[in-house]
Amino acid sequence: MPSTGPTPTSAVASDPLSAPRRVVAPFVLVAAITMTFLAASSAPTPLYATYQESLSLAPVSVTVIFAAYALALLGALLVAGRLSDFIGRKPVILAAIAVEMIAMVMFAVADSAPELTAARIVQGLATGAATSATAAALADLIPHRSALVASVSPVVGMAAGALGSGVLVVEAPAPEQTVYIVLTIAFGLLAMAASMMRETAPRRPGALGSLRPRMAAPTMARRPLLTAAPVLVAVWSLGGFYLSLGPRLANEITGTSSPLMGADLVSTLTLSGAAAILVLRAHSPARVFAIGAASLVAGLSVSLVGVGIDMATLLFGGALIAGIGFGAGFQGSMRIVMPSASPEERAGLLSTFYVISYLSMGVPAVLAGLLAGAGGIKLAAMTVGGVLIALSAGALVGVARGGRDADERAAHLASADDVRRHSARTAFPLPEERHEQIADTVNHIDSVTTVLRTIPLHETPPASSFRPNGTNR
Repeated sequence: MPSTGPTPTSAVASDPLSAPRRVVAPFVLVAAITMTFLAASSAPTPLYATYQESLSLAPVSVTVIFAAYALALLGALLVAGRLSDFIGRKPVILAAIAVEMIAMVMFAVADSAPELTAARIVQGLATGAATSATAAALADLIPHRSALVASVSPVVGMAAGALGSGVLVVEAPAPEQTVYIVLTIAFGLLAMAASMMRETAPRRPGALGSLRPRMAAPTMARRPLLTAAPVLVAVWSLGGFYLSLGPRLANEITGTSSPLMGADLVSTLTLSGAAAILVLRAHSPARVFAIGAASLVAGLSVSLVGVGIDMATLLFGGALIAGIGFGAGFQGSMRIVMPSASPEERAGLLSTFYVISYLSMGVPAVLAGLLAGAGGIKLAAMTVGGVLIALSAGALVGVARGGRDADERAAHLASADDVRRHSARTAFPLPEERHEQIADTVNHIDSVTTVLRTIPLHETPPASSFRPNGTNR
């Protein structure tokens, strides 16, 4: 039975003067948890070259290890994505951190491809459960900032994880263990902080029912989904390729064996994507989508020229441009597709959106690994890049035809985030604040009534020189 007492959020912000400070602290903590989970997801990337050498792994083995993470994450999102709505954010976040710490230990002791794959699967399950719960917690705490932070923090976390891991691989002893020991300590500290965080969502019945995946493509959303799908596939396929085979490609083109090259390539892509999300958030969905698709075409073209002539400057410059497409393409796709569904249809549509995204992240990476094993990393890069350019160029044609409709849908159908932002601006979120506002209003009315009572209304008013016909003497 749902709780009928004060919600945890009320307890956090019972004092209106101290509420902002007391809400900002957990908001920052939850954002840090999101970033750390995504940092851990990209931490193995600089180590793949080390694993290939020490464990004699083929390129396809590396991509299978990576794909296992993407598919496990997808499964966790589909199954546990709504669980925190029923049992609370805090239990899900703490459980996810505990599972993630187990994954870090598994990575640290792994000495074979199956053990690395198992660690990746456990990590994917933890990350999928955590990201859905943290996104919901951010919306609970500061609704009008949650969407932006939930979009940017994972991308920044991926960049930080790749760079930090790359530095540790170069500078620290036993990097195959040190990277994960550092992350385990970080998660332990976050768990202690999260355990002191007040709950933001009350328990309610239906937890078991929430574990049933919901997938749907409502009639009104099918055309926008078909328009966005090519860029959505291109964005996540590019991310999957860079996170799995990017280090090998960077080392091939630069002629070095430094793990920092791969880390720099991944961070260039992701930080550029984060910047694009920040800069373009106020533009129309169709424009953001078009910028994303065009940037993917341009950036991938420049990178492929760099691959063809062994020029690292073009490879990294292309990654910088493609990163704009990475951020804008995903943001534009989301904003084109989601407003097309009614509120009760959005959960199923979002699941479909995630299925396309994470299958695109995992499956093409495995195919690229097969190509790299058969014909070399350059052949794999050229083939994957060519396909992604074709997909993005086709999407540009589609958005040119349907972009106006997408903007009209986005303008007339408010998303869930829009509703939350409007509620945050126009409603008193806490019972205590409503009571205080009512009391102030009553006191004001009493004061006005007291003043009115002092006015001798029973006396005859003085004659006025004003004439109804508008003429004055």
